[in-house]
Formats: sequence, structure tokens, C-alpha cells
Amino acid sequence: MSPTLKDVSRLAGVSTATVSRFINGSHQLSEGTALRVQRAIDELGFRPNSLGRSLKTASSKSIGVVIPTLSNPVFAEAVSGITAVASDSDYSIMVTATEYSQDQELKVVNSLLDRQVDGLILTVTNANNSPALDMLEAESVPYVLIYNQATLNNRPVVTIDNVVAGREVAFRLEELGHQHFAMLSGNLHSSDRAAARYQGFVQGLAELGFDAPLIQEIEFSQPNTSAAIRELFADPLQRPTALFCSNDLFAIAAIGALRELGLKVPEDVSVVGFDGITVGSLVQPKLTTVVQPSTEMGAVAAKELINTICGEAPQSPLVLPHKVREGESTGPAGKHEPVALQEPNPTKFFPKETL
Repeated sequence: MSPTLKDVSRLAGVSTATVSRFINGSHQLSEGTALRVQRAIDELGFRPNSLGRSLKTASSKSIGVVIPTLSNPVFAEAVSGITAVASDSDYSIMVTATEYSQDQELKVVNSLLDRQVDGLILTVTNANNSPALDMLEAESVPYVLIYNQATLNNRPVVTIDNVVAGREVAFRLEELGHQHFAMLSGNLHSSDRAAARYQGFVQGLAELGFDAPLIQEIEFSQPNTSAAIRELFADPLQRPTALFCSNDLFAIAAIGALRELGLKVPEDVSVVGFDGITVGSLVQPKLTTVVQPSTEMGAVAAKELINTICGEAPQSPLVLPHKVREGESTGPAGKHEPVALQEPNPTKFFPKETL
């Protein structure tokens, strides 16, 4: 539970009115009294603007937006939707990135609260276990999640069903005749979305009578796609013919890494991405991917947040539809003789990929 004004006054040995005067700077305090109050605030971790938030009546007309990274276009699409709705309602936005760090989430949320935002739209590492969200709820700060998988405690979220989407990928690949599967994913502990997609993929394969797929996890911020692909496809006798990637940027990089190894897409390996970013339809072969309605997701989240700021109860969860966009990176499973992998070119550039 967050410390209160009374907790600070008790520890400092002064009245709550004195603490209030110190925080608001409305009256000059003696140096000794001011020092005791400041020490109590620091020791308890009391947020001075919590008092200001409880007393203020005016809105700052600003919204904080917390996303994992600025490198992935999928988040830019969501921010575009947020910006449009916020602008129509005369709100400004402040965007921050956390690089998939739960500790950083808490820091940037603290920073946004210090700037007196009226509410926040966030994508966090794990919506079921989030100190940042716990703090927002303790301080009664309106917020809405985007992209995160719907939570056990019904935290307000606008998302798709990542488990269902992962399951659909499994069924689609089986329809094409594939029997050997693999997944390239960002670290599952860093993204509840990636974990849900993997869960759905495993569930779908199990329903079809297949074992769990091979999986390689890579860092979101500094991924080594080439090494991960080489590991997944090292054994020519157990080589996957279908690869599901937890985001489109991983999938695009994986196609390049497979090409470096002498494997063709989709003749030797079918590749499916996730997100539906525009660049996926511009590469060759065009990427087959699960499309999230990211711009709509951001717009709906902004509407929900503004309604909550205005006193309405949030609707939760709001699960939007996704779709599979067929491209040229998937095809029927072929019957190819095992081939020796080529040595990769260490100077080859693969794009930095993040979700």
C-alpha cells in the first residue's frame, strides 16, 4: 500500500498541515523541519504529486503512453491511433519506451506521473504481474493496456487473443502439409504476448497430434537472429519445414538468415510472422502474417482512457479481431533431400527486430 500524508507526518514528527505546506511550498519552514519532512518522504517513498493529484481539480489534458520500443513499427501504428483520438479531444500525449524492462516500466510511469498526466496507455512486460500497474491502481490513476494478453484480474486492456492467433497458425501450417515445426521468439519472460502466441501454437499442434515445436528465444533489443536460425536448422534429419516467428521483424530477419544458409522460402521452409506491419508486404517473398489492428487498437484505447478520466467505468477486456494475411512466404511442405547448410556470411546485415 502506498504511504500516505499521515505516514510522512508521523515519521517526521510534524502535522499533516506542515507536510502539505512543505510539498506545496506555500509557507517557509525552518531548515530543520524541512529536512525532517524530506527525509521522511525519501524513506517512505511517498510521491509528493499523489497529494497534488488528490487535491487538484483541473485536468492537465495530457496522456502518457508507455511502449516497449520505438524500433518496431507496430507500436508506431498504435501511437498514431492514440494521437488522432487524443487530438480530437484536445489531449496531448507523452511517449516513452521501456526496452522490455519491467524496472524501466516503473521508472517511466513515475516520471509521467510527476508530469501530472491525467492517465496512461501502456504495453507492459507482464500484465498479470506488474509493479507499475499495481502502483497506478494504488494511486487511482486511470490507465488502459494495449497489446497485452487479457489478465486474470480483468485489468482494462484493448488487445487481440494471442493464444487463438497462435493456434490458427498451427492449423494453417498443418493444412499445407507441414509436420516439422519451429518457433523463433523474443524472450518469453519479457513479453506476455510472445508467451501467449507460443502457448497457442503449442496447443494447436497438440490438438493436431504433434509434439511441441522447437523453439529459440532471442533478445528483443539486440537479437542474434542468424545464430538462432542456424541452431534451429542444424540437424538435416530433423529440420523444420515451418517456422512461426513471434513478430514480423523477426520473420523478415529469419528469411534473410535462412537464405544465408542456402535454404529457400517457401520451397524449403515456410515462414509466418505476427503483427501485419506494412514492410512485411514489401519484402520478397511477401510475408504471411497475423495482422493486428494496431491503429484501431490505439484509437479504442484512447477513447476508453478518456472516458475513464471523465468518470466512466472502463470496459474490459476489449478483444479486437485479428486476421491472417496470406503472403508468399508459406507454401506446401516439400519433400527435399537433406542438404548441408552453407556457412553464413558474417558481414551480412540483418535488420534490428523488436516486439
